[in-house]
Amino acid sequence: MPLPKQKNQQQADSPSTFSVDQLFSHFAKLLFSQGKAAFFYDPKVQRIATRSLKKDTGNPISLLKHKPGTASILLQKKGVTLFLLISFVAFLLILLIQADLVFVSFRSLVTATALFVSAPETFREIFTPDILEFWIGALYLVAIPIMLGLIARNSFRQKEAKQNEPPAKELSLGRISLRAFMRHTIALYASSIIFILYSAAFLAPFIAPFSPYDQQDFLVTAYQPPFSRLNALILKQPKNLIIPLQSGTGTTVKLANSLISDFQTLKTRNEPNAIRFVNEYRVEGSQVIYRQGIRTKTIALGELAGTSKNNIAVTRTFILGTDQYGRDILSRVIYGSKISLSIGFLVVLISVTLGTIIGVSSGYFGGWIDAIMMRIVDVLIAFPALFLILIIIATFGNSIYLIVITLSFTGWMGVARIVRSQVLSLKEQEFILAAKSLGLSNMRIIFRHLAPNTLTPVIIAATLRIGSIILTEAGLSFLGLGVQPPTPSWGNIINEGRDSLLNYWWISTFPGIAILTTVVCFNLVGDGVRDALDPRMRG
Repeated sequence: MPLPKQKNQQQADSPSTFSVDQLFSHFAKLLFSQGKAAFFYDPKVQRIATRSLKKDTGNPISLLKHKPGTASILLQKKGVTLFLLISFVAFLLILLIQADLVFVSFRSLVTATALFVSAPETFREIFTPDILEFWIGALYLVAIPIMLGLIARNSFRQKEAKQNEPPAKELSLGRISLRAFMRHTIALYASSIIFILYSAAFLAPFIAPFSPYDQQDFLVTAYQPPFSRLNALILKQPKNLIIPLQSGTGTTVKLANSLISDFQTLKTRNEPNAIRFVNEYRVEGSQVIYRQGIRTKTIALGELAGTSKNNIAVTRTFILGTDQYGRDILSRVIYGSKISLSIGFLVVLISVTLGTIIGVSSGYFGGWIDAIMMRIVDVLIAFPALFLILIIIATFGNSIYLIVITLSFTGWMGVARIVRSQVLSLKEQEFILAAKSLGLSNMRIIFRHLAPNTLTPVIIAATLRIGSIILTEAGLSFLGLGVQPPTPSWGNIINEGRDSLLNYWWISTFPGIAILTTVVCFNLVGDGVRDALDPRMRG
């Protein structure tokens, strides 16, 4: 590194000739000329170099105030802001488009609550589990924009606070990990996709174009390729069976009739009239001649709901095509995400909770408790999990709840071992010995001191395990041992299209892409969480 020329060589050889400020100023000028001024992190270096360059050029070095990677961090912040804005607008659009159904959902929820309080028996006679998805979807549709708005407001307030006040000297471990995760670009993209998938699962009643169970007019609608458009005649007859209203007077009868009407509206998706898909149709006088496959039929114009010849039919688009029964693939994939994603989340939640409790208890108490629990873990790990699942399902039958319980009780052993190893090292630390010396109970030590310090490996294991659980459930459904038709699941949709994969590829391809995308995204998020929580990999 060359030094500045001096008038006197003897002064140059003297160590007292150059002050520390002069050396800092010289190195700052040299690195700034090479575009490397951003490597000066020390405030003293920045202050001296800035003062020196002000003296030479009159302009401060703004680059000295930033660390390497600042540009990428700013781009990531802008990307997060843009994603939040797009999500907010998308939820508002869905809320505006489906305002009628959302309003009916909330009205039926209030009516059902009042009826359940006043007349529980009448409520049980009317209630059906299918309405729950509308209530959950409506609450989610309203809650998410509110949450996004609160997040945006808090971020703006924090930005203003940082500009007006000096930054805090120390950050909590959670905020440090969050910042490290926010620098993981791939994990952020994967998190965005997972958010979209779960949003689609919650909002399935409002965004699915068709009911996943509709099998009408399969002579026309069966095996339609993606983006097919078909005409459908609007009939006067109701879409579903009309539930008769109760007779009588009083508050209970009024609440029951209001709830029945709302349930009917939600089940028909605010489309009370039945439709009949046709390949083509024409109007001749008071008759409508239409063709379904090779059959040609006629229907009286008075049997249609339209008031004129121009509005007797509608056009429906099947974006991802249809299956052998004429059911819309897009609607079945959206509704199938509810099953696959919910099973993955519930199984991981139960297995991680069970594994954490057993691992903490085994590692903390030790002795015969540790020996018995670890031998049970060894036996269950040695036993083939898939074989055990097949035995349980074959013995007790198929149901979603049985699948959740079976997968949960065959997947907690790895978490228990991880937590036990953490507790074995933590219980010898000084803060645990101090807690014992103060006379704290074992439960307080476990839940207040040991369990929170074992969350890091547990969270990593949970995020990485969700993908494998979704694959396991899809495999069971593909084999016919999981969720049974006609309830849609990604695995049984693939199973339904395997015999016609070459000719009608779209039946199995799109649910397969959904499984692939979900599993890869959960694994990427797991990698990002691991890097963020590991101090050696934060960078």
